[in-house]
Amino acid sequence: MKDSSQLDNMNDLLRLIAPGTPFREGLENVLRAKTGALLVVGYSPEVMEVVDGGFSINCDFSPNYLYELAKMDGAIILSEDLKRILYANTQLIPDSSISSSETGIRHRTAERVAKQTGKLVVSISQRRNIITLYQGTLRYSLKEIGVILTKANQAIQTLEKYKAVLTQSLTNLSASEFEELVTIPEVVNVIQRTEMVLRIKTEIERYIDELGNEGRLISMQMEELVGTTEEEAGLLYKDYARDDSDDKIREIITGLKRLSDEELLDAHHIVRLLGYPSSAATSEDSVAPRGYRVLNKIPRLPNVIIHNLVDQFEQLPHVITATIEELDEVDGIGEVRARTIKEGLKRLQEQMFIDRQM
Repeated sequence: MKDSSQLDNMNDLLRLIAPGTPFREGLENVLRAKTGALLVVGYSPEVMEVVDGGFSINCDFSPNYLYELAKMDGAIILSEDLKRILYANTQLIPDSSISSSETGIRHRTAERVAKQTGKLVVSISQRRNIITLYQGTLRYSLKEIGVILTKANQAIQTLEKYKAVLTQSLTNLSASEFEELVTIPEVVNVIQRTEMVLRIKTEIERYIDELGNEGRLISMQMEELVGTTEEEAGLLYKDYARDDSDDKIREIITGLKRLSDEELLDAHHIVRLLGYPSSAATSEDSVAPRGYRVLNKIPRLPNVIIHNLVDQFEQLPHVITATIEELDEVDGIGEVRARTIKEGLKRLQEQMFIDRQM
């Protein structure tokens, strides 16, 4: 499983060569011409060590220039920002002791240069008609737009199903919170479903990056489905983590991302991230939320007021049972706002029980 930094790097690369960019247009021209090409993006002392021969071009980048220069056998060196073509017809001589899993000479050279220099290296296969990206240890073969669109649409359908299940789980959790019947296993179940939705979102974002200007509709569908899931997840962690400090919440988010799909399904991993002993994974004892998530559902209730309420009452059930006078005593809350909070919580409770029956 790739870590989050590797996935971020891959997404950056896909955006760089997305359809609609001049660079992608140039790559497609070379691909259609079946001439093949080897391109290095960025010029540095490390790149200079592997470059031999060729001639200096130092001209503005254009798709047509790239296509014409690719007719020669040697590699092409581009500027880091892809605005200039620096060298053409150069020979790349990377360290032969660097391991490579590739078989073809062009792809093997590309992989070794990427590992040695850390730069993006693009290899266009003359026979197989494939564009392959290398950077460091990353390797990615670009797929046809039609193939990516099919996969993206399948992922959207999967996201729709998972989001529907998550929405119902959150509704059930909210109802349990009002009834004071929440257990750690129920919280873990919601966290698992939330993380699954966010992982599907990450996969779709990669497709969107690769689709470029062809991915607008997919992006709109994804945003419509995911909505505020990420923000609600953060509030869920603040409600149930033993330590609700910002540093701890970031640690939980990072820890969840690092879990493999198999580890995510193991409740013990999530329980430990929340700060509870492993035995809590099967405990039927009730646990009370602080109230961040539910209080955020009350319209026009500022975050500072929500934090003041949590600081004062510590648990959502205490906020729910507080009188108007007790709410009025909280810093920043007057009688009008106190009544708004009481009425808002009552409406939420009624709505949650209705939604749970649907």
